[in-house]
Amino acid sequence: METDFDIFIGDMPVKSPIAVACMAGITDGAYIRDVAEHIGLGVIGGYAIDPPTIQAARTLSNQGRKEFLPRNLVENLKGQIELIRAGGVVPVINLRASEAGSLVALSQELGSSVIYEIDAHCRQQPMIDAGCGEFLLHNPEKLIAYVQALKIAGVIVSVKIRAGVAADDVELSRRLWKAGADILHIDLMDFGHGYLKKIRDASLIFIIANNGITTFERAKDMFAHGADMVSLARSSDPKTLSLLNSQVTQYTREHGWYNVPKQLCRGGDIRSLAFCCMPVKPCPLLPVLKKLNVTPQEFVSMKMEAVAGTPLEQGANTCFGSLAYCCKDTTPCMFRDSALRQAGINKPAYMDLKREVSKKLMNKIFK
Repeated sequence: METDFDIFIGDMPVKSPIAVACMAGITDGAYIRDVAEHIGLGVIGGYAIDPPTIQAARTLSNQGRKEFLPRNLVENLKGQIELIRAGGVVPVINLRASEAGSLVALSQELGSSVIYEIDAHCRQQPMIDAGCGEFLLHNPEKLIAYVQALKIAGVIVSVKIRAGVAADDVELSRRLWKAGADILHIDLMDFGHGYLKKIRDASLIFIIANNGITTFERAKDMFAHGADMVSLARSSDPKTLSLLNSQVTQYTREHGWYNVPKQLCRGGDIRSLAFCCMPVKPCPLLPVLKKLNVTPQEFVSMKMEAVAGTPLEQGANTCFGSLAYCCKDTTPCMFRDSALRQAGINKPAYMDLKREVSKKLMNKIFK
């Protein structure tokens, strides 16, 4: 599958950085099918999968909430998954479980070609009483155990959380990543992109930002502060998704690197180390390197290693003698632009090369 974005989760190619987030009793395979051309991930559910959570779903249904209560859960989900795959969308199942064994048993029935999302997000009291949703944010050891059990089962794991509920979302995100979670799907509530940046700087976990992201400018803010994808729920209608996906696609074709961060000196997350100058004068880079336990000399070595054998080694007439230290394409610089022309590189290609440098730096820092 060729896309403009070069997004992979595990070995699954994802055609768009736009996702649909689950809404209980609403998002099923047919819902995703109807918007499939505009999205890359379709999260269906949430599905209660064991007796305590099924009973909680029945209680909620009796109170007037829409809930999924299929008679044959496994066969139902297999049908939903096929509908999603038919549209070229990666299927994600949001699951409500009261024990790790329920998740593992379901993964053995459905296999590894679907992403399993642990619901640590629901704030409905019957679900909390059943031991899922926000209960897991107050009991992170249990949530970690769920992640580890699914990873041992050999599947891709997402965790959906609500910001501001756990004791420390940054530490939780780091722990989830270390436990093997592939995706953190975070409902940011009213916390904004500054909160997201702190989570991005804590690990390499793939981040989906959720809540109120209905415009390109809002999505761009999330991308610039650490989101790998954005998801929509109540506003996931075809018109909104189509416009958002087309605008992100157009931006990427013009600039490359669809979720490029702001530069570090302008409040960017640590992915923006790819754009930093050589550390030879006081600037925001130095305290960031200190926090990361990276010396200025090590940073220079890491950067030159990251561009070795690529066109970014060139640029003798730039400020520091290499495009490795040059800024974003949107920052005016005649020296960078002259070096790019000499190297025969257009700006989108330059930004894609910087994205690869950023990945190498991040891998070096965290691994």
